[in-house]
This record gives sequence, C-alpha cells and structure tokens, in this order.
Amino acid sequence: MSGFLTTHVLDTARGRPAAGMTLELFRIEGGERRSLKTVETNTDGRTDGSILPEGEFAPGLYEIVFHAGEYFSGYEGVGDPPFLDLVPIRFGVADPSAHYHVPLLVSPWSYSTYRGS
Repeated sequence: MSGFLTTHVLDTARGRPAAGMTLELFRIEGGERRSLKTVETNTDGRTDGSILPEGEFAPGLYEIVFHAGEYFSGYEGVGDPPFLDLVPIRFGVADPSAHYHVPLLVSPWSYSTYRGS
C-alpha cells in the first residue's frame, strides 16, 4: 500500500476553515525545489483529494508553501506588506507507505503545524 499526503488549513482569526487558500507543493532534491503541484483549499479548508496521492509518494524532503498573505488580504488590521505572507512548511517523509497529514493553524500574525493523522 502506498502512502499519501493531505492537509487541513484552519483560519484561527475567524474560527473557521481557510477556504480558497493557495498551496504549492515542492520536492526538495539536491538542495533544489521542484514544483509538483499547486492547489486551492475547498470550503472545508482541505484539498479535493490528496495533495500527493498514492503512487506518487516517495521518501524524501517536501515543502508546502501556504499563501497566507493573499488569503488574509483585506482582513482588518493586516498591513501592506502583511506580517505573514508565504508560510513554508518543510518536512521529511521516511515511510512512503504511511499517511502524512500536515495541517496549518493560521492567523494574519501566527501559525502552527504538526504531524496529524
């Protein structure tokens, strides 16, 4: 069985899923970033399907770049430039048969992540 990669983005400032946030997925190879996919979150703050589905998942380093600045543009109190713009989360995949879930809890001024289930 092959593993896969998912995410869930929660807008902690508004207390709801972050619908419509752009995410970019990269694979890090030899110190270089190779673009794999660009997607947008749905109304539940998730992507419509795995970011990296079974069969495309391999051990190595990956990075998801969350476009938080664009998502929060127009939010009251967000300056120009915003405090947070692009939020990169770089992580390693050791077990290509596992499910890796990389959620993001984000506001215009802070974020956190963890390995979810």
